[in-house]
Amino acid sequence: MPRQCLAAALISIICMLGVRPVLAADIFVVGGNTGHPFWSIVHRGAEDAGMVVEAQLGSVTWLQIEDYDDVGGNAAALIRKAIARRADGIVTGLWDPEPIEAAVQEAVAAGIPVILYNAGGLEAVRRLGALTYIGSRGYDNGRAAGSYFAANGLLRAVCVTTLPDLDNIAAMCRGLEDSISEAGGEAETLDLPPGSIEDLDAASDAVKQYLIGTPGVAAILSIGSYSTNASVRAVERAGQAGRVKIGSIDLDDTTIDRIRSGSQIFAIDQQGYLQGFLAVTILNAHVNFGLAVPMREILTGPGLIDYGNLDSAERGISRGAR
Repeated sequence: MPRQCLAAALISIICMLGVRPVLAADIFVVGGNTGHPFWSIVHRGAEDAGMVVEAQLGSVTWLQIEDYDDVGGNAAALIRKAIARRADGIVTGLWDPEPIEAAVQEAVAAGIPVILYNAGGLEAVRRLGALTYIGSRGYDNGRAAGSYFAANGLLRAVCVTTLPDLDNIAAMCRGLEDSISEAGGEAETLDLPPGSIEDLDAASDAVKQYLIGTPGVAAILSIGSYSTNASVRAVERAGQAGRVKIGSIDLDDTTIDRIRSGSQIFAIDQQGYLQGFLAVTILNAHVNFGLAVPMREILTGPGLIDYGNLDSAERGISRGAR
């Protein structure tokens, strides 16, 4: 069903039930740059949920983190901006907990309900007084990748990331390392140079040099589309295409093409669309109708995509939801 039809159906149901919002919810969502493949999908989910919010005379405002060299400071500033603009609800992740948690506590103290998404967890929800957490567990994503590698006999692996200082990203690499270690193998993390998230050549050079200097590496887990593009290029330039296998966390249409051609063996999907869609939908219902939010995590991943289930993943990508 097209998203416009879905939104219209939901609005019709609300009207038939005679439900009217107590307060039109102005919701602010703190997230990454929508030019990034993953965050464009999260944004799409928030936008789709926003059609119902707007039909109830509310609004959804995306507050974009611009500086990835200081994610925590930028996110905290955006939360405080939402507080100053009298937000009725705020959605944010705890990518760099210390500065962001302080801002979340300010929002909660001001009586603004907060949902954590993408990075966080139930313990943080309880500690900060947030409503719930929606997303995947970074550590579980890494473990799922490690288990897939191990099941295919790939017991020497490296986790490649352009954002090593973010808690959820570091947890993904720890999950890979632990999973491979438990299978009798060895894994480590390669932190790419600062700024390499926007410099494919620099990132590719770093991975290539690592491969040349670390013989025996059989598998690479790349975090995010940019790291994956750099890793694929590096493997080819190092003359190890076909021997070193690549998996990724997050996906886009190029990921599907690589899995189909065999240059990548799997991808872990956090299902970012659901993170944006559910966070806005649940927060809107809470603000407008006083609906209670269950005090448990709502996990959107990890979902594993390989050659066996490409078609269903491709349908989601073609519609902008994966």
